[in-house]
This record gives sequence, C-alpha cells and structure tokens, in this order.
Amino acid sequence: MELLSQAKKWGVRSLLIQGLTFLSVLTSAFMIWKGLSLFTNSESPVVVVLSGSMKPAYDRGDILFLHNGFSPIEVGEVVVYKLNEKPIPIVHRVMKVHTENESGKQYLLTKGDNNSADDRGLYNPGQTWIQRDEIIGRVKGFVPYAGMGTIWMNDYPYLKTVLLGTLCVMSLFGGD
Repeated sequence: MELLSQAKKWGVRSLLIQGLTFLSVLTSAFMIWKGLSLFTNSESPVVVVLSGSMKPAYDRGDILFLHNGFSPIEVGEVVVYKLNEKPIPIVHRVMKVHTENESGKQYLLTKGDNNSADDRGLYNPGQTWIQRDEIIGRVKGFVPYAGMGTIWMNDYPYLKTVLLGTLCVMSLFGGD
C-alpha cells in the first residue's frame, strides 16, 4: 500500500521518466556489448574464469578480454572455446595444432595449465580435436579477481535476486 501511495504522489509522468531511464541504461549496455562483439570478432568479448584449471596463469574470478583475429592460432596461446553440447565456455591453452595442407583448416588440442590430462575428455563424444569455428576468442588481457561478483551470483542464486530487486526499486523510486 505504501508503494501505491508513493507512486500516486509522484505521478505517472515521473514514473514513466524513471522507467525510460532504466530502459535507456539497459539498451546502452546492450549496444556497448554488441559493439565490442563486432570490434573483437567474438560473440563474447569478455568472460570470467569459473574454475582453477588455468592456475597459475589465471585464477577463478579473473576477467579475460578476448579477440578473435583471423591469423592462425599457435601452440601456447590461451583460447576460449565453446562446444555445441556444453553451455559454458572453457578457457584453456593450445597444446597442439594440426593444420590441413590443402585447406589450411586448423584442428586444436587444448589443456588447462593446472590439469594433468588434455581436454579430449571434455570434447563432444568421438571428438579428438576442436575446430577453429569453436573458438570464441584468444585471451588478450585480464583483470585479476574483478569477476568474483559473477561467481558469487552463480554460487548463491538468491544474491542475484536480491541485487536485481534492489536495483529495480532504486531505479524506479530513487531521487533525481
């Protein structure tokens, strides 16, 4: 009831302005993301490391900046790839590269720095190499631990609900 009386007090016009401001922030963030995707040639130009498989190079919670150039991938590069049957991208280092002589098509074998075996056990059944078109991007930079908020929201889903609810209430009923 207090929310309704507060809304009446402010008026419809004020609520519409607050709602449009909230929508403009969302659309601006979406446009920036899409612009970065075009610039980096990557569907996901920024990712968060979710596991410790790349220690000591990258820790859980590090934010990685990706670029997916057209030059051939080399052994030792850290790439992010996504397999058709797995929803979460994987950040691992390229251990072997096989290039077809005729077509120039690349096949890659990857492994986490902190893992004892290569990634063939992670690939789709029957798959022994990943292909270039499964690569989301190559790591070009990182910010240590800046993505821990994302990990906390995945580990504790109620935190995401509380945060989103608080942001919505603040955007609708916050002062000018």
